[in-house]
Amino acid sequence: MIRPLNDRFAVAPQIAPEDLPAIAAAGYVAIVNNRPDGEEPGQPDDATMRAAAAAAGLGYTAIPVGREGISMPMLDAMATALGAADGPVLAYCRSGTRSCNLWALAAAKAGRDPVLLVGQAADAGYDIAGLRPTLDALASEA
Repeated sequence: MIRPLNDRFAVAPQIAPEDLPAIAAAGYVAIVNNRPDGEEPGQPDDATMRAAAAAAGLGYTAIPVGREGISMPMLDAMATALGAADGPVLAYCRSGTRSCNLWALAAAKAGRDPVLLVGQAADAGYDIAGLRPTLDALASEA
């Protein structure tokens, strides 16, 4: 289930290679994979998803977020992926939560309003209120 956070970014739980043509047909131009390979048995790996995205005409970036959490280089990589896309981007992980968190943190680092980010996440069904102090700190440094 794709959950739009705004007109340029959406998140989803795990997608499959065969989902990518329909995702492209829905208007998305790029995919961001936020799952580490081997996180769950049967999950498509990075190479498989990268090849399927290319076959569907989609851009593709892997920014795996594992147990170690989200780092500043990951925020920069997300900002780069979003900035390079000439249309809507879909990011996925196991449930969509890590993708939502990474997007919000990268957006705050770019100077977007934390109140707006928390609201957009809530409208899509994600509670990121616990990130608010970090979002505020990142936005104040932008």
